[in-house]
Amino acid sequence: MINREHKRAKLSAKYAEKRASLKKVVNDVNASFDEKREAVEALQRIPRNASPVRKRNRCRLTGRPRGYYGKFGLGRNMLREAAMRGDIPGLVKGSW
Repeated sequence: MINREHKRAKLSAKYAEKRASLKKVVNDVNASFDEKREAVEALQRIPRNASPVRKRNRCRLTGRPRGYYGKFGLGRNMLREAAMRGDIPGLVKGSW
């Protein structure tokens, strides 16, 4: 699954410029119907995994997709362990 995510990231970067230009044509008010239709068809020919929406944030250490903290790039389990070891400066366990 982690390799699949890396593949999606590469595809997304590869097709980003092409997708942006085609989307610009589709959303253009002054473009003709035929131009828009051709742009939509070209967008549909691009691989699905090239869409940035399909990327999933994952823990850098374990690859866990859920419980991801974007600020640290870690899943909740690894974040807790790193905090307990003191690897993350300023992060302390809460107690009340």
